[in-house]
Amino acid sequence: MNLRAYQPHDEAAVIALWQACGLTRPWNDPRKDIARKLTMQPELFLVIEDAGQIVASAMFGYEGHRGWVNYLAVAPSHQRRGLARRLMAEGESRLATLGCPKLSLQVRATNTDALAFYQHLGYGRDEVVCFGKRLIADH
Repeated sequence: MNLRAYQPHDEAAVIALWQACGLTRPWNDPRKDIARKLTMQPELFLVIEDAGQIVASAMFGYEGHRGWVNYLAVAPSHQRRGLARRLMAEGESRLATLGCPKLSLQVRATNTDALAFYQHLGYGRDEVVCFGKRLIADH
């Protein structure tokens, strides 16, 4: 399995992966999310392919204070093979190389599998409240 940076021809496969994993939401246009990511640190948008098929993805970023990960997804057919752990390790390594002191992420409170996964990797809950404000509506 090949871990590499996202390429523009991956778009349809990555969006299908996100949909299969339940990551897309009506208020976020995945095409626009991809286009936005490609303007900022595109080398931190990672995918894993197996026999030419995209089976995992993760978007990492660093804004000078902390790193973030979004859209960590592994195809249901490829889960429990260490691909998410591999993506996280690669993202952590690339962020550390950039001098990033901390990696943060958001998980829906109802996603107990993801919560357990991140805890297993050594992530702890930060005592914060997440706020958001749409600056650009996707729809």
